Amino acid sequence: MTIDPAEILAARILIVDDQAANIVMFSQLLAQAGYTNISSTLEPTEVASLHDAHNYDLILLDLVMPAMDGFAVMEALKKRSKDHYLPVIVLTAEPAHKLQALQAGARDFVSKPFDLLEVTTRIHNMLETRLLYRRLGSYNEALEGMVATRTAQLSASEARFRALAELASDWYWEQNETGEFTTVSGPVEDVMGMRMTALFSSEVTAEQTGWNEAERQVLHAMIAARQPFHDFLFSRTTALGTPQQFRVSGEPMFNNQCQFKGFRGIGAELH
Repeated sequence: MTIDPAEILAARILIVDDQAANIVMFSQLLAQAGYTNISSTLEPTEVASLHDAHNYDLILLDLVMPAMDGFAVMEALKKRSKDHYLPVIVLTAEPAHKLQALQAGARDFVSKPFDLLEVTTRIHNMLETRLLYRRLGSYNEALEGMVATRTAQLSASEARFRALAELASDWYWEQNETGEFTTVSGPVEDVMGMRMTALFSSEVTAEQTGWNEAERQVLHAMIAARQPFHDFLFSRTTALGTPQQFRVSGEPMFNNQCQFKGFRGIGAELH
């Protein structure tokens, strides 16, 4: 992920200093470097409200000012921050203030007297980082929106699938990840003359149910392997000696985290 240099030069910058000469110097320096969106204020008490209105990408902040110093300005900004990112480079002549400023939330500092190459380099690096941070936030928001939309689509698709499946078959069934039946709709037990568990349970023998054991084992293996199947044919002989044949289709189910959550399928008796 990269930022277009033109986007960096168009970034919103606010210069905060109680000395007009410093504001003029920084404004000229930034303009000569190609920056096009530069604002300034001599009043530190205005910074928080200005940032609310303009959402600056960078604030160049002098630390030593009357009425309200740079540390107090940063506290005011943090209380009103929308994204917990303080886009501040502090301007200071006091070595002891550098660490204190970083601990207070500043992202970088520029020492007085100013080295102009250092100043422009730190400003460029800071803006690139800030714009990348914003872009990542936008991507995250877009991704969350896509996930929410996709989840809603999947839910609607699940509802349509179930409704159509029930209309197109004699019965619809669902099992959870442990094989327990959670949904059985349609006259499946009336058609078969037994509970659904008799077909899928490995604890019930073919002799007890009349199922073709080879076919039932194939069906068990496909479900155990989480393998979808379509129009699988299986048969049984009822207690009265009457042959029955059925067709069943099934597929594994997964949640939004792609974790297996069970099996579902439809079935019908062939006449």
